[in-house]
Amino acid sequence: MNIRTALPDGLRQRLTALLSRFRVSENTFMIILAVGIGLLSGLGNYAFRKLIDFVHWAVVVQGSDLFGISFHTWSFSRLLVVLFPVAGGLLMIPFYIFFGRDLKFNFARFLAAVNLKGGKIPGRTIFTRGAASAIVLGTGGSAGQEGPIAQIGGAIGSRIGSAFKMSGDRLKILVACGVSGGVAATFNAPIAGVFFAHEIVLLSSFELSSFTSIVIASGMSTVVSRALLGNIPAFRVPPYTLSSAWELIFYVVLGMIIGVLAALFISGHFRIKDRFAALKVPPLVKPVIGGALVGVIGIFFPQVFGNGYEFMEVVLHGEGVWLLLTALILFKALATSFTVGSGLPGGLFAPSLYIGAMAGGAFGKLIQMIFPAMGLSPGAYALVGMGAFLSAATHAPMTAIFLLFEMTSSYEVIVPIMLACVTGTAISRRYKKESLETEELAREGIDLEAGKERNIMKSLKVGEVMTRDPEALPENMTLRQFTQFIASTRHTNFPLVNRAGDLTGIISVQDFMGVVFERDLMDLIVIKELATTNVITVTEAEDLDQAMRRIGYRNIEQLPVVSHESGRKLVGIISRRDMVSAYNRALMARTLKFENDDD
Repeated sequence: MNIRTALPDGLRQRLTALLSRFRVSENTFMIILAVGIGLLSGLGNYAFRKLIDFVHWAVVVQGSDLFGISFHTWSFSRLLVVLFPVAGGLLMIPFYIFFGRDLKFNFARFLAAVNLKGGKIPGRTIFTRGAASAIVLGTGGSAGQEGPIAQIGGAIGSRIGSAFKMSGDRLKILVACGVSGGVAATFNAPIAGVFFAHEIVLLSSFELSSFTSIVIASGMSTVVSRALLGNIPAFRVPPYTLSSAWELIFYVVLGMIIGVLAALFISGHFRIKDRFAALKVPPLVKPVIGGALVGVIGIFFPQVFGNGYEFMEVVLHGEGVWLLLTALILFKALATSFTVGSGLPGGLFAPSLYIGAMAGGAFGKLIQMIFPAMGLSPGAYALVGMGAFLSAATHAPMTAIFLLFEMTSSYEVIVPIMLACVTGTAISRRYKKESLETEELAREGIDLEAGKERNIMKSLKVGEVMTRDPEALPENMTLRQFTQFIASTRHTNFPLVNRAGDLTGIISVQDFMGVVFERDLMDLIVIKELATTNVITVTEAEDLDQAMRRIGYRNIEQLPVVSHESGRKLVGIISRRDMVSAYNRALMARTLKFENDDD
């Protein structure tokens, strides 16, 4: 930690003197920062929610009064609800013109910045992306507030850490502190906030020192939220009861259904996003089109507007018609994909909860009709379905389990939610390796779990680094000729080619040493007889990560590069030194680029 270069001299001297006077260790200082980040995350959550409420009042409430729109009765004026999400798309145009880069910084990019770029988050996203997300949610866009508030909290932690020039690992912890604070304040669930930060943001990398800071930040943010908004749970749910041990079978079946639905949602969401990307219209028009499509769905199913918390609470109490709940599984998924896929900012956390609640509620209604004597509660299945879908879509079962536990304060819900979450996540992973948040990065060849080093290596192609026209030897060269040749070269490994230029083997100086003193054989033996003919090769289109793995497997220094078409034509050679140099150059370029983009 280098305070000297990060803060003004006067403030630095006073802070250094204060820390020295009280003998504050680095871990203690991290805890102090976690307290501050937790407080600011709680305030950020409060401001964000109030801004959503204000936009909703200004656009939806006032617009409904002006045009006589009712969401509860059918009339011609009901068609005008299309205007609300369209207004959100229109209001995004100035944001895209002036802050387009910030709006593209979605939660997937946020995860990449935390895990691959040292946790440096631009501070302006606190305001730009926060305000843009509030407008989208307030005007009826089908998205969630948890992703944006997690980014807001993470940006707060990043800026505080950057002010003290924290190292990359410490900065990541402070970002996670902000994320846990934001999520904890949103759901009034501090434990779920902690696991969200560890499981989703830090990719389950556990350290006791980081866990302590994250717990403190989550707790402080919850305290702020409860002081400002009251100790009110995100959802008011009835007491959970398990009527029979046999009912656990139904929860396993529900988990299986949820797993398939989650995989379909991930696939469908990115297909719709690809369709929007391929549209031959100006980019600023796409969010308006997305808002219009959401509005059309909202004419018939106004329950899809916004984060859907109010209707979810109704379903959690066991209400709702079976056909309506089933239809909302599809139409909420479509509305969410239209919103986010068109470029409108918002999170996918709340839509996952919503779809899971509808699927669980519909399943509960169906089971209740089939087994009326068992006294089953559809609301209980909606509750478990909500957590199971979140787990299956995000591949984060611990976050879902503890979120439901904190919402219900019931130990009875633990076993059903564990069964449904584990089953659903396993099936979702079977069909979709990547989660809803990492699929976009995986399409670009970014594997968050692999770490920064492997992702840089994956981004570099062999063809960009290899040496073309390498020193290749004819396969019929004699040992005497080879002896004369190696005396004038600095290399120790040489590919062999035939008259057509095809690779037939590789020889090293070590292969030659065993017969170098057999003078009578120097003109009789050709080097192909000593060479390795089973050669490990690589093509130009493969990346350096694959090439380095092959080099490491045999502990060799060079790999021949062959044509992809024939698999035999020698086109170049690549060495371990070439790959390390290319990695260092790419690392430096990325570091400088990100630092230039930081502010």
